[in-house]
Amino acid sequence: MKTWKVIGCVLLVWLGIMVYMSSIMFQSSETNPSDIERQLKRALRELDKLKAQNDEFRSLVADIKNEIKTGDVEPVGKKKKNVEEKAVAVASSKVCEASGPSLLHEQRRRKIENDVVEFWYYMRSELKKLKSVSKSDIPHLVDKALTDGADYQKTLHKDFYELRNVDNAGELMKKESEELGQLVQRRFKYLQNPADCGSAKKLVCNLSKGCGYGCQLHHVTYCMMVAYATQRTLILESRGWRYASSGWESVFLPISDTCKDKKGSGSRPWADPDIIRDTQVVEMPIVDSLHPRPNYLPLAIPKDLSDRLMRLHGDPAVWWIGQFVKYLTRPQPRLQTDMENAQKKMGFSKPIVGVHVRRTDKVGTEAAFHSIDEYMTYVEEYYERLEAREPVRTRKVYLASDDPSVLPDAKSRYPHYVFISDVEISKSAGLNKRYTDQSLHGIIMDIHFLSLSDYLVCTFSSQVCRVAYEMMQTMHADASSYFKSLDDIYYFGGQNGHQMEVLERHVSKQPKEIDMEPGDSIGIAGNHWDGYSKGMNRRTGRDGLFPSYKTQSKIVIVEQPTYPEVDDQSD
Repeated sequence: MKTWKVIGCVLLVWLGIMVYMSSIMFQSSETNPSDIERQLKRALRELDKLKAQNDEFRSLVADIKNEIKTGDVEPVGKKKKNVEEKAVAVASSKVCEASGPSLLHEQRRRKIENDVVEFWYYMRSELKKLKSVSKSDIPHLVDKALTDGADYQKTLHKDFYELRNVDNAGELMKKESEELGQLVQRRFKYLQNPADCGSAKKLVCNLSKGCGYGCQLHHVTYCMMVAYATQRTLILESRGWRYASSGWESVFLPISDTCKDKKGSGSRPWADPDIIRDTQVVEMPIVDSLHPRPNYLPLAIPKDLSDRLMRLHGDPAVWWIGQFVKYLTRPQPRLQTDMENAQKKMGFSKPIVGVHVRRTDKVGTEAAFHSIDEYMTYVEEYYERLEAREPVRTRKVYLASDDPSVLPDAKSRYPHYVFISDVEISKSAGLNKRYTDQSLHGIIMDIHFLSLSDYLVCTFSSQVCRVAYEMMQTMHADASSYFKSLDDIYYFGGQNGHQMEVLERHVSKQPKEIDMEPGDSIGIAGNHWDGYSKGMNRRTGRDGLFPSYKTQSKIVIVEQPTYPEVDDQSD
């Protein structure tokens, strides 16, 4: 019986690929030839995989027959088990998934559904009790509800974690993320290294924006996004950089190799004045002064990657931005060595939570003051959730701050935690030393270790925190929820408007709320982290509070170059 199931499944695989190839061959003449070529390559790769599996099956069956003839029974049993394992692998291929979710998947899903229902039963019961108790008993009941509610949250987090890893889904998504990231990085390399610099279109980005490191990095990121969308090679003019006068390449790898000129002038640096004076060069303005802003700027994602990316990631725009940041900040060998040595010296190891406490010039202007207790509340929550599914020997925190007094305060108030930090980095981040080589080295280190953390607690009003969050996305299949911001939601400076799509009707219950209908578009101004967000309903023109759970982020999908010259090996 098992044999016929395997044969049937393999036949379905072959039939599916044959239909797929037929659909490619008979597409309309309007289809892009390069798209057809990539689809054919993908189909041929699938055929190669099936051929390899078929050959392996034949070899195993032949071995079993020979061993039966010779009476060698024990190896036959091992071979039989191997055949069964191969059969399961084939049976779980994407064509055979039509039979529906696995038993374990459905058991996990039903468990979550039941837990949510039970949570509501509990909260309704506890809130009703508050009506009939004396005032003196109310604090006790509230504390009990908060404690029990936290336990429910831990259980739900564990349920979702287990659901994500059913049927090896976690590893498959990780593999997909790696392949998609490699494709994007190959596109960047192709764009930045044209065959002929003389004929290549170019875009010059000047690193002279008067702001801090995170802000300047985001400026270069914006420049490269424009270069990608317009198919221009980015030239970064960074001589005299306020952080390092020798320029960007003193710490990061060049964003382009030397210029290859087919006209016989050999190889030259991309920043050569003759190249910059080329008539095909366009110079980039500051994003804040760009009007109108192109539709491909954040929070947009490219259409050709959108299906894969939306399935993979909870916030596709952040993943896309993170890929640009990753390419731009590839460390020079010396910096890479410093990072590795610092990791060993500090004893940085997982699990660990990254905490970034921004003080000095931000407090009172762009951000409010937040005590270390506010940050540690969410560190505690993270470790409680983690310990619900696995043992944790030591609760570790990587603490980054521009205020040297934060570390001793944290250690004295939370002695059961191990805080990993570099006080010298904190000192170099002070206003009097901010724009120095030492400060640059320190802030790069802080961002690096914050991004390597399992969870991030910070304020998204800080560009350092947002850069770390962006880089974190390149290290996981989906790290969109691996953070807690004490103030803003995530944003990219100079972005186009962040729109929320209304999923459920809402009738305002108080003057500060707004009415919503399914399909309305809400321009979000921020999340109050209490179940409500603030924004303006584009249909009614009213702004105010709305329940966050009745909306979801609109994903902006924009046609961008597909770079067919880059072999899509991940398809």
